[in-house]
Amino acid sequence: MDRKKLYKGWEEQASRELRDKNLEDHFWETPEGIKVKPLYTEDDLQKISHEIGVPGLPPYTRGPRATMYTNRPWTIRQYAGFSTAEESNKFYKEGLKNGVMGLSVAFDLATHRGYDSDHPRVVADVGNAGVAIDSIEDMNLLFDGIPLDQMSVSMTMNGAVIPVLASFIASGEEQGCPREKLTGTIQNDILKEFMVRNTFIFPPKPSMRIVADIIEYTSKKMPKFNSISISGYHMQEAGANQVQELAYTLADGKEYIKSALERGLNIDEFAPRLSFFWSIGMNFFMEIAKMRAARYMWSKIVKEFKPKNDRSLALRTHCQTSGVSLMEQDAYNNIVRTTIEAMAAVMGGTQSLHTNSFDEALALPTKFSARIARNTQLIISEETGICNVIDPMAGSFYVESLTSSIVEESQKLINEIDEVGGMVKAIEMGIPKMRIEESSAKRQARVDSNEETIVGVNKYKPTEKQEINILSIDNEEVRKRQVSRLQKLKNSRDKKNVESFLEKIKNAASSDGNLLEICIEASKNRCTVGEMTSAMESVFGRHNLSTKTISGVYKNTVKNDGKIDIIDNELSKFVNKKGRRPRMLVVKMGQDGHDRGAKLIATAFSDLGFDVDIGPLFQTPEEAAKQAIENDAHVIGVSTLAAGHKTLVPLLMESLKNNEASYIKVICGGVIPPDDYPFLYDLGVSKVFGPGTNIQEAAIEIINLL
Repeated sequence: MDRKKLYKGWEEQASRELRDKNLEDHFWETPEGIKVKPLYTEDDLQKISHEIGVPGLPPYTRGPRATMYTNRPWTIRQYAGFSTAEESNKFYKEGLKNGVMGLSVAFDLATHRGYDSDHPRVVADVGNAGVAIDSIEDMNLLFDGIPLDQMSVSMTMNGAVIPVLASFIASGEEQGCPREKLTGTIQNDILKEFMVRNTFIFPPKPSMRIVADIIEYTSKKMPKFNSISISGYHMQEAGANQVQELAYTLADGKEYIKSALERGLNIDEFAPRLSFFWSIGMNFFMEIAKMRAARYMWSKIVKEFKPKNDRSLALRTHCQTSGVSLMEQDAYNNIVRTTIEAMAAVMGGTQSLHTNSFDEALALPTKFSARIARNTQLIISEETGICNVIDPMAGSFYVESLTSSIVEESQKLINEIDEVGGMVKAIEMGIPKMRIEESSAKRQARVDSNEETIVGVNKYKPTEKQEINILSIDNEEVRKRQVSRLQKLKNSRDKKNVESFLEKIKNAASSDGNLLEICIEASKNRCTVGEMTSAMESVFGRHNLSTKTISGVYKNTVKNDGKIDIIDNELSKFVNKKGRRPRMLVVKMGQDGHDRGAKLIATAFSDLGFDVDIGPLFQTPEEAAKQAIENDAHVIGVSTLAAGHKTLVPLLMESLKNNEASYIKVICGGVIPPDDYPFLYDLGVSKVFGPGTNIQEAAIEIINLL
């Protein structure tokens, strides 16, 4: 039959089935602005702009290896780190016994920000959201009994990347593994920290110099080690749509290539050891197409730098299922979400994968939940038959069309970055950060308006309470143990030797010496992570971020289902009674830089009619209380993600009391275990809001509180 007649027949049949509805109404527009048709045909394959090709050859759309999973499945990783090095070591060994093939280390926030555990600014951060590493001694404990010449180790570290990587290399050599045999990846992606995650230490220029130092050193002396993992993960977690995640990550990669070339390196010396890191969310086909588009686009980008080795063009990636898609409400649904996301990562052709545990919207994962997450990958790998075929999605009318659309839309954003002079300039202008925050606000508005369904949160809500066992870390006890070990180290080492190496680090920072090379020797001589960071900070300074928010996006996107009218009415009553609008100070205390929640609340509440101030990142409770008093705030909104609430909120309440400002209400929101709610209420906290809270409903509750 003639194809045109065939498709015309389908349209007529579909129109009859839709009755009075227009077929055009069933076209769907993604958050990225891509129009998706209800039916794709072979005609659509004639319109695609990318090359499909074959696996293992440029442009690598179908995968970086010719045999992909038919020869060897992806590496099953378990991103973990909590409490002390000893506790994390036990967890790693348990995982290795049960199918984990590579270790992914999560460091605590004190380590990320280059502070030793005895620093006064990190009282709530030691061992809470990762493992505390103060020195080579902690690294030795972390990998005790784990053969580093046989095990791939991935480390998510950007801020204190030099002292942490130096301690890892030095620890490996003390274990008997020379640096040239170490395998794994260091994230070393500082540009995205200035956009979203904010776990930076130094200003952009010296930070980029550090990236180049690491690329240079590893390319020459660590041939099996990936010098950088260019990360889109935290962009999507901060609210970026998939096109933004892809475009800004590839633009970051382009900037790192330029930096390495300026150092005098040849493109083929380092490009084959660059890797990427994607977040995988719930838009199943979009994520698969994103990964295929990424490989195609990266091949074209690197080709501009005229490599002679085809492997320089291949994009290899690690993936992690989305943390933002995990919900506190009806939490067992998260197991299904993670499974779907893991399937998308595998169908998209990842080289390694971490699956989140279902309880991570509540607290750190337990052994029970971590086992389910790990087994999810084992089941996909060994029970589904997926590994028997290479890139099964290739040639799909829909997937190939979507891949081309993503390429086209991402290229527009990359062109915009190029036009302003590259990613460093764009970050300084705030372009990516603001775009991502706009996307985040729009998505929240769609969820609050029930335009985007989250099962168990804004639809099909559970009627019974679920009992879930969660992991709780005694932060105070962990900090005491770390400080004790740190003191023991300082008392036993050669102080003059330490001072000599710290001086060498300062001299290298002031000149063009390779900082990683010097810090490896400093680590062997028992200089701490905090001391090495401070030595560099004395030359580079410590970076501070301005706190800007967007306006109008949430209110212009959210549907008025009557709640906004209620808010307007209640605000009018408040103004008539108090003579001004309610004023809220939104704060992030401690060293957690994830500010999506804080920015979202500040933006949305401002749009809804509140006067909103937002505190600078990394505040102490005393600084937050002082700002609230000076700004004459009615309420402080504490945004918390990294389990520091049981330490920081009591200190905030105490500081308000000491300043005779207990009249200022305190509310908390974020990842807070439900079992901790009574503790916070007993302190005097007025309200606690968990993940998935409807912002308009929260605004009504807060006005009533005031």
